[in-house]
Amino acid sequence: MSNTSTDDAARRTYWAEQMELGYAFVEKLLAYPVEECGEGFASIPEAAESAGVEMLFSGSKIVGDLDRVFFMRERLVPDVIAIGRDMNQRGWVLKIEEGYRSREMQTQLVRKPEVFDAILQKCIWENGGELPPTELVFRRAIVLVANIPKIGTHMSGSAIDISVFNRDDGSEVWRGNAYIEMSERTPMRSPFIDAADLKNRLEITAMMEAHGFMHFPFEFWHFNKGDAGAHILTNQPGAARYGPVHWEPKTNCVTPYDDPMSPLNPMDVIEKEIAAAMKRAAGN
Repeated sequence: MSNTSTDDAARRTYWAEQMELGYAFVEKLLAYPVEECGEGFASIPEAAESAGVEMLFSGSKIVGDLDRVFFMRERLVPDVIAIGRDMNQRGWVLKIEEGYRSREMQTQLVRKPEVFDAILQKCIWENGGELPPTELVFRRAIVLVANIPKIGTHMSGSAIDISVFNRDDGSEVWRGNAYIEMSERTPMRSPFIDAADLKNRLEITAMMEAHGFMHFPFEFWHFNKGDAGAHILTNQPGAARYGPVHWEPKTNCVTPYDDPMSPLNPMDVIEKEIAAAMKRAAGN
């Protein structure tokens, strides 16, 4: 077997193993108790400006014509500002790529062509070049884009996706890939990135975790706090305080989901999305 074939096999094995570990983590999330505290949201950009902390925010749409929402639970925002200040002192600038996601945002994100097509292509690659069963794509989408509200920490207002940039010249602090990446390079400790890129990932992670934001092991850009995922990662006992909620910006009131365990995109929808993605790949 050629070195190229051996490397590809190793990458495929690693990808499949990590995705299965991710699914096992999802199963823990689904079972973990949550007692929603009803806490409202606060603006990260407003808090950063008020504190005099230099911070960046993504200017792109999350999907379609839906703007990104740079709000999260009130008690977590000061921690994000503290992280931003630490990074400024380090010569870095924290960029918030994602904050809270509504049900509509998360549902559409799973089906976003750039995201769904990337996941499907990795599943085809994992399956030896053949179209995989719908169940496999459904399983991978649960891990990579939180197709169930209970595991969607962005829907809890307790997570941020981040990038980091150098303060002096505006260049990105490189982590092996830019946000967002769907491959065997995506897990935090992927062996398929350079040592310098891993060092950047781990240094950023240490700065985040110093303020209680835990990293999701299967995405190098995702950090969360106060929810089921953070409790599991830190072996913290007791119910988590943040679960998936509907947020009303005008009143700053939150309402817990009445169906947090139901897939946002059921199996039949995923099947239709696979067919649409294959048509796109064929240029139709």
